Amino acid sequence: MSETAKATAKAAEADAHSNRWKALTFIALAQLMVVLDATIVNIALPSAQQDLGISDGNRQWVVTAYALAFGGLLLFGGRIADLWGRKRTFVAGLIGFAGASAIGGAATNEAMMFGARALQGAFGALLAPAALSLLAVMFTEPKERAKAFGIYGAIAGGGGAVGFILGGVLTEYLDWRWTFFVNIPFAIIAAAGAYFVIREPAGGRNRSPLDIPGVVLSTLGLVSLVYGFTRAESDGWGDSVTVGLFIASAVLLAAFILTESKVKAPLLPLRVITERNRGGVYLSLGLAIIAMFGLFLFLTYYLQIVKGYSPVKTGFAFLPMIGGMMVGSTQIGTRLMTRVAPRLLMAPGFVVAAVGMLLLTQLEIGSSYAGVILPSMVLLGLGMGTAFMPAMSLATLGVEPRDAGVASAMVNTSQQVGGAIGTALLNTIAASATTSYIKDHIAGAASKSQQQLVQLEGQVHGYTNAIWFAVGILVVAATVAATFINTGRPDVTSASDAGAGDGIEDEVKVPVIAH
Repeated sequence: MSETAKATAKAAEADAHSNRWKALTFIALAQLMVVLDATIVNIALPSAQQDLGISDGNRQWVVTAYALAFGGLLLFGGRIADLWGRKRTFVAGLIGFAGASAIGGAATNEAMMFGARALQGAFGALLAPAALSLLAVMFTEPKERAKAFGIYGAIAGGGGAVGFILGGVLTEYLDWRWTFFVNIPFAIIAAAGAYFVIREPAGGRNRSPLDIPGVVLSTLGLVSLVYGFTRAESDGWGDSVTVGLFIASAVLLAAFILTESKVKAPLLPLRVITERNRGGVYLSLGLAIIAMFGLFLFLTYYLQIVKGYSPVKTGFAFLPMIGGMMVGSTQIGTRLMTRVAPRLLMAPGFVVAAVGMLLLTQLEIGSSYAGVILPSMVLLGLGMGTAFMPAMSLATLGVEPRDAGVASAMVNTSQQVGGAIGTALLNTIAASATTSYIKDHIAGAASKSQQQLVQLEGQVHGYTNAIWFAVGILVVAATVAATFINTGRPDVTSASDAGAGDGIEDEVKVPVIAH
């Protein structure tokens, strides 16, 4: 390399370095938008469902379409960022997300809404890995890296609480459509800032060929799986199409695993998930998220439809859970994770969350917020926050640097797909139990008011039935954590190494708090 070329490269590197803190502002803004979108839509869902005439059986697709597209395409998005350039992928993801949000806000029917949510998820899958890998390549000094990911994590984590309240305010005082339109200014500012400020360091691209069969097989397999759960609600578990979807899913995902073991540049290197501790983390986290996602949907409907809460009041009602998560992760998980083995935090954490969920099985029409919902939310938040911190740290333990991005993306994928399955599965269980209850009791309701009471009782009966399943799933998650994960107490002397895990540990706790 000539002296001039060396000087040019050095100047470009210095430029990238000097802009890194400005770049962090726009990257964090983009993440705040994605996190807001995850929680803001939950609060707006009852109003949107009524306006667009979405059935109870289909309503979960407003959440599921987003989570499935996001989770199914996340590994693909990471590879696109490596191939095409992180900055370019980041800006394209933001512009696409803004466009999808505009379609969602302008939706006139359920198909348009579901399509918009799937598009949001797809562009989110481009956006998230690009944002995180930009931070990783721009902040290479260990202390700065930890600080940058800490700021990023705090903004994104706090975004969950902001989303619940902002969703309530926009839905109540403007219209549910503004919960989509609010993304557009966020996206435009972040995209413009990123375009002019971010200077991506040279030589960071991965030129290995794209694993197209892996992308197709994994996405189709996951779509079949979730759609199978959704069909079960309307047509029953024994329906031939439902069974066919589950079989197709098993075949496609098995073919995906076989393909990944054969190709030179796999979308998901199997060495990442076959290690016992990492496998235990992905499985237990996925199960915990299955339990949590359905809960958000049921509690939103219980508070608004059964208890008559306004959207704003519903948003504030969720804050104790967000607060519990933050306390569990920052005060319990972070303080103890260097002193005890991860399983001694994860398994008890999931058990505490299961106890919180168990309290919610006592829900009735007349249940008080302070007596039942508040303590259950605090326990859920504390338990989940405590379990997630060591899990995120462990998710990248011992991975080679070339696999660090894939390992962190797998955690995001297990969360998003777990969320999609949880929403579909628990909604199916709740809807079936509600239908059965109303069918058995409606004959005895003579007056219109009695019939309305039976309808509400049926809804609550459906919720508590599904919550019992969620309790069981959390107990299984605790068992998996206690039996699969066998690594000992972390070595604190290597905790400040500049490895990929520093950033990823902060990175991956974001989506969890978000939902």
